[in-house]
Amino acid sequence: MAKVKPFRGLRPPKQFVEQVASKPYDVLSSEEARAEAEGNEKSLYHIIKPEIDFEPGTGEHEPKVYDKAVENFQKFQRKGWLVQDEKEQYYLYAQTMDGRTQYGLVVGASVDDYLTGRIKKHELTRKEKEIDRMHHIEINNANIEPVFLSFPTNEVLEEVIAQTAQLAPEYDFVSEDGIGHTLWCIGADDVVAKITDAFAKIPYLYIADGHHRTAAAAHVGEEKAKADPNHNGTEEYNYLLAVCFPESHLKVMDYNRVVKDLNGLTDEEFLAKVGEKFVVEEKGADIYRPAALHNFSLYLAGKWYSLTAKEGTYDDADPIGVLDVKISSDYILRDILGIVDLRTDNRIDFVGGIRGLGELKDRVDSGEMKMALALYPVTMRQIIDIADTGNIMPPKATWFEPKLRSGLIIHKLD
Repeated sequence: MAKVKPFRGLRPPKQFVEQVASKPYDVLSSEEARAEAEGNEKSLYHIIKPEIDFEPGTGEHEPKVYDKAVENFQKFQRKGWLVQDEKEQYYLYAQTMDGRTQYGLVVGASVDDYLTGRIKKHELTRKEKEIDRMHHIEINNANIEPVFLSFPTNEVLEEVIAQTAQLAPEYDFVSEDGIGHTLWCIGADDVVAKITDAFAKIPYLYIADGHHRTAAAAHVGEEKAKADPNHNGTEEYNYLLAVCFPESHLKVMDYNRVVKDLNGLTDEEFLAKVGEKFVVEEKGADIYRPAALHNFSLYLAGKWYSLTAKEGTYDDADPIGVLDVKISSDYILRDILGIVDLRTDNRIDFVGGIRGLGELKDRVDSGEMKMALALYPVTMRQIIDIADTGNIMPPKATWFEPKLRSGLIIHKLD
């Protein structure tokens, strides 16, 4: 059963929160972070992307860059831009985008739950990215940025969320990208106990986004436990910073593909080969969006096409075989275009659904790419089914939006 705990969050005073809060470290480049932080000494980018404090071109993994993260983290606390709460508590974090609001509970999630599989994953991680985040956590002795977890909707926790959302929030602002961010502190002893007990009845938590951060935070906690001769399991390093959303609150966006060439085929030859496994319908110049599971949209030579997978290309009874990302990877990218490894092949790129299908059209029309393929988004239930069966999602299958804002709450490991 899921083990969570309240904690003393380290966070900005109300008057500084909009200056401190930032996008996650991995959704923008060093140059973009430098531009966003320009003129703002309180921006969290100075801690999570500290290369911006050096000359452009400075490597983000250089020792002096990690050292700068520590220096800046200490500076933020010294100047009162980050202040630790006196009382252990939970927090409620709401995000509003395009008129839809999702509510997540901010908790200390158990490192042991991750190590023993009670926090389930659906993606593989890359060791070099884990090592980078592990080092960042170790040197700062804190989870600076949260991980994004989900759980099957729970009536008790829905009640806590609904009641808390009626109270006056601690933070309430709209970031420059138009996303609303609202946060409440939950410190009443009876409500804290209700949250802890409700999670204890939930068999598993699921990583929605942030697999590398989760793995890194868990491994740091594991190493600290091994190195501590007085370890007893109650230490803060046994927990990692997580925002846990009910499954029903989340919307997974499409994650689309653009490809540089047709593997030596003409447009006509390519479409003919696609037609062996898909029903191909020309849709014209107006953007066509996939209408349902197993329906895709293809953009090629100024025209949109509907592709509907034929019987035998999918298995709706299999958690992997049902996925459109699997169907398109096998029968279009691999068999026709010769793209086998989506992580390393430089002939393919990926476009998150937040950018819209117009981005696909623009990249093809510009000549940068030859064709684009849009997929119907997976569901949170599909992700849970895959995690429950011990399977791994194919690469580049999910895009969650909005992203968690970093800097609203930090979890110190001591």
